[in-house]
Amino acid sequence: MASVGATARCASAFVALSLATVTTGPHRAAAIEPEHLFHHEASRISMACEYAIEAYGPDADALPRIVDEGFDEVDRIDRLMSHYKSDSPLSRVNREAAQHPVAVDPELFDFIADAMRYQHESSGAFDITVGPLMKAWGFFRGDGRVPSDDELAAARRLVGGAHVILNPTSRTIGFDRSGVELDLGGIAKGYAVDRVAGLFKRRRITAALISAGGSTIYAIGAPPGRDGWTVAIQDPIDSRKIALTIELKDRAVSVAGSSEKSFEAGGVTYSHIMDPRTGTPAQGVLSVVVLASSGTEGDALDDAFFVLGPERSRDYLNRLRATEVFFFVPVRSTGGFEIDHRISR
Repeated sequence: MASVGATARCASAFVALSLATVTTGPHRAAAIEPEHLFHHEASRISMACEYAIEAYGPDADALPRIVDEGFDEVDRIDRLMSHYKSDSPLSRVNREAAQHPVAVDPELFDFIADAMRYQHESSGAFDITVGPLMKAWGFFRGDGRVPSDDELAAARRLVGGAHVILNPTSRTIGFDRSGVELDLGGIAKGYAVDRVAGLFKRRRITAALISAGGSTIYAIGAPPGRDGWTVAIQDPIDSRKIALTIELKDRAVSVAGSSEKSFEAGGVTYSHIMDPRTGTPAQGVLSVVVLASSGTEGDALDDAFFVLGPERSRDYLNRLRATEVFFFVPVRSTGGFEIDHRISR
């Protein structure tokens, strides 16, 4: 069973992958009868979190190599899209796009265009230009703080999709003012999971569970003798408890939560999940779990739904296909929470 931190966004390792029928170690391939499949699981630190993979395939020798190829693909995405690495193509965009349009490779351009589509469709609840707000609130390489009114006003002037100029003909990206920047941290991990899933399908991996630190997981097929992969969602208040168990097959689950990175000031808890429209941390939800067709989509939607909350998410959710959302909403009278489960029409 895979355990998912309902408040995780890859600050540390949140996944413990295990099946009751599996007795092999993490770096050995063992025969699984009677399906004639072999099992392998491993992990690697990338994108500031632990990526964990559990896989089944027909070739005992090839299986570990294919899993390593998956981790290599995650590392490649990190080199392409990290805003922490100064030599990444994304960092170059952030440095230069206010001075002149910056040409990028097709993969990065198309991904940013896709992320901008989520910004538009969510009416700004998901926004990859949120970086200046994260810095103002002290969440970029820090533990958080309340900004001054002037700091917040200055950051808000730099946030919004209107500041980003995409030219699909030349595949260039420009900003309309200095200080605008792109932060793909809220969606790139899900994209990396999708890339690994695509690789595994091409290499004929029979079944796999691919986890980005427990915040986004994609399931290919099902383990031998099972209908799907069992994924446990942690209690957003007490991480020692399980709040929800789901079965995953050829689908992704993504989780956004308020306590993975947060601070308290003046009796108010401020999370790292920003409402780009107000310039302040989103309030009113403990965590959100999204079931979607891809990790990329789930990554974008969990933040958007966290910001919007259950009621304001209704219209957006009903425009989507094959999407489920679990809202973990605090109940102040008991100190606990209730789960609001919604499914797209």
